[in-house]
Amino acid sequence: MNELVNIAVVYYSATGTIADIAREMAETAEKAGAEVRLRRVAELAPQETIDSNPAWAANLAATADIPTATADDLVWADGILLGSPTRFGNIAAQVKQFLDTLGPVWQQGLLADKVYSGFTSAGTGHGGHEATLLALSHTFHHFGGILVPPGYTDPAKFADGNPYGTSHFDQGGTNPVNDTTRAAARVQAERAVRFARAIKSANEPTAATV
Repeated sequence: MNELVNIAVVYYSATGTIADIAREMAETAEKAGAEVRLRRVAELAPQETIDSNPAWAANLAATADIPTATADDLVWADGILLGSPTRFGNIAAQVKQFLDTLGPVWQQGLLADKVYSGFTSAGTGHGGHEATLLALSHTFHHFGGILVPPGYTDPAKFADGNPYGTSHFDQGGTNPVNDTTRAAARVQAERAVRFARAIKSANEPTAATV
């Protein structure tokens, strides 16, 4: 089965960790045969706050050419990989604001029956990785989405150690995205494409028999 499938990789990243994971997932999904939209969530922080952190300012400049996410990107997609850094064990305000704009398409049922899966990063080893991924899943439930976590379905996930989604411990910005995280991201992206394709194929109307 080689059904054309659309995957949206939507993320917010301040200093670049989530952006790196998102790019890995987007490239993997493309290699798996998906049509991919890589989209960043709009920045809400004031410029003076961004400028006070060189890594934040550098990432914003480096990703300026990536289109800003819209509701249409999720409506278009058969599967959505959504990434947010951890903020006090929860999703970033920028991601929450984007999700809060989706009410009109949600009310029309346009976000249901799609594959959803989340990814995150945190500055500490136990700083809310799982809590943030579970917080993302609350919204997926409300959408009527089909959650496709990576689980422990591949040896790479035993190294990464997070069945809820891909997560990275960036040690306060001193630990760039490494091979372990990239391998976990590839497993998750490939799994999302596979299930999105299967679900789309199952939902395709069959030709009437005469």
